[in-house]
Amino acid sequence: MFIKEAFAQTGGAGGGDFLVSMLPLILIFVVFYFLLIRPQQQKMKAHRAMIGAVKRGDKILTAGGIYGTISKVEEAEDVVLVEIAKDVRVRVARSTISDVVNKTAQAKPANDAGTSAAQGSQKTGLMSQLFGKKEG
Repeated sequence: MFIKEAFAQTGGAGGGDFLVSMLPLILIFVVFYFLLIRPQQQKMKAHRAMIGAVKRGDKILTAGGIYGTISKVEEAEDVVLVEIAKDVRVRVARSTISDVVNKTAQAKPANDAGTSAAQGSQKTGLMSQLFGKKEG
C-alpha cells in the first residue's frame, strides 16, 4: 500500500514541463530579435532611404572605397554617373553606394541659433548624449 501512494505522487504535472522547457528558447529568440535582428533591419531601411535620396552634386563613398561626386542619376537602370576626377566619370550601381559623405547645400535656417545648435549636436559623442555632458 505504501508503494502505490509513492507512485501516485510522482505522476502529475506533465503539461507545465513543456512550457518551462521552452521558456529559455523563447527568451533567447526575443533577446536576439531586439539586439541583432531589429537593429539590422532598421539600418538596412535607413541605407535604402539614403540611396533613394541621392541626387546630383552629392559626394559619395562607394563600397569599393572610391570617393566621387554624382554627376547624373539614371533612375531607370538604378545607376549613377560618378565623377571621380576631373573629366573622369564612371557608372556605378546605386547598391554599391555605402555612404553619402557631403550632401549638396540645403536651405539654411533663418536664424543662426538653429545652426549652432545643430553643429553642437554633431560634435557630441554617444557617451555625451547618454550622460548629458559635452566633449571638450
